[in-house]
Amino acid sequence: MDKTFIIGSILIGVLSGYFLRYFWAKLEINSAERKLEAILEKAEEKKKEAILEAKEKAIGLIEEAKKEAERNMRELKELERDLRNRQGIFEKKLIGLEEKRAQIEKESELISETKERTKKLHEEAVGTLQKIAGLTTEEAKQELFEALEKKYKDDIFGRIKKIEAFGKEQIEKTARQMIIEAMERLAESVVNEVASTNISLPSDEIKGRVIGREGRNIKAIERLTGVEVIVDDTPEVIFVSSFNPLRRQLAKMALEKLIVDGRIQPARIERIVEESKKELSSEIKKTGEEAVYELGITGLDPKLVNLMGRLKFRTSYGQNMLAHSIEVSRLSEMLATELGANVAVAKKAGFLHDLGKAVDFEMQGTHPDLGKELGQKYNLSEEVIIPIATHHEDHPPTLEAAIVKVADALSSSRPGVRKIDYEEYLKRLEELENIAKGFSGVEKAYAIQAGREIRIFVKPEEIDDLASQKLAQQIADKIEAELKYPGEIKVTVIRENRIVEYAR
Repeated sequence: MDKTFIIGSILIGVLSGYFLRYFWAKLEINSAERKLEAILEKAEEKKKEAILEAKEKAIGLIEEAKKEAERNMRELKELERDLRNRQGIFEKKLIGLEEKRAQIEKESELISETKERTKKLHEEAVGTLQKIAGLTTEEAKQELFEALEKKYKDDIFGRIKKIEAFGKEQIEKTARQMIIEAMERLAESVVNEVASTNISLPSDEIKGRVIGREGRNIKAIERLTGVEVIVDDTPEVIFVSSFNPLRRQLAKMALEKLIVDGRIQPARIERIVEESKKELSSEIKKTGEEAVYELGITGLDPKLVNLMGRLKFRTSYGQNMLAHSIEVSRLSEMLATELGANVAVAKKAGFLHDLGKAVDFEMQGTHPDLGKELGQKYNLSEEVIIPIATHHEDHPPTLEAAIVKVADALSSSRPGVRKIDYEEYLKRLEELENIAKGFSGVEKAYAIQAGREIRIFVKPEEIDDLASQKLAQQIADKIEAELKYPGEIKVTVIRENRIVEYAR
């Protein structure tokens, strides 16, 4: 009974739960359907609203497009009207240009015809004038120019002198100031050392020992050093002669050592000469290095420095070549600074400009050419080689080359620097006077101021003032072309009339 009741209760509970669940689910479904219907209704309403709004916008766009099209049409019509107006104006101008062109062509033809007629008339007139005057056109021109020159020559001469004086004054003032400043800053003493070729002896007895038995000592010295030893009647002096300055110096050093040592014999001579060669080589190297260090020049090949050291024993007109090279280097540096040139190139080229003189007694050629060859051999730059090769030319190709040429002339031409033989000096003065006397109209010519100036007196009845000006220039040009001289030579032409009367 109890089990049946329990089972029945369970069945009733299950069935009740099932039906309750069924009815509850049905209620949920009905509620969801109602919500879905509501959502669909809202969506439909929004769709209708969107369609209406789109239609309104489309209508607005169409209206705006119509208005834009109408506006564009109006603008096109206005442009078309303007183009028609401009086309009309252009056609009128084109017609006018065609008319002007035709008119110009007619006028051009008329001008050509007129030129031809004028040319014929001119030729006829010239021919008639030539027949009447008996002169050709060129002869008439020449006669006219001569008449004008004669009439206005004083005025022309005055203007030429004024222009030349002004230009020369300005140029000379600037150049003089620049050179004076450079020389004042250098302030070098005059150096005119000569490699000595005479050797002093303590007594004349040494001469016999130098000569040796049957002359074997003197022969050994000459054979080993390549010089000629001269022993004459001059008291307490013997002389060394050789075209090679290094050989002279070697012989001098060896002889001085032998004289001090007192043991003069062939074996001793040979040993002393070898020692002297080493000392001379060392001195040359040291001298070159000291010169380079003193000037502050870098980048030179050691062999090139040794060659420059040789110049200590080389002279030209009594001027020591190493001292001259150092002086030219310093002058070149100062002038390059003033002129804005390459200072390093000018200084190096000034130092090396006479490099060829270190070997000109061993090799054939002029010292500028030898210097150029050595510069190329030891890899000097082209801008340094050019001044070395051209420092004696009239027109150096670079500013640095011109500076080195000027510095070389300054160093060489200062008073007391070089020694010139008396005969050579007289010969130069004579050549200078002969050049001036070779011109027509010259009465007298005198070289004065040690050949720095030549004064020419002309015949006043043959040479006028304008011709005197031309004559001075011609003489100066000929001196430049034919003579070699340091510095410059002033050419002065003097024309004067002397009228003398006597009161009795």
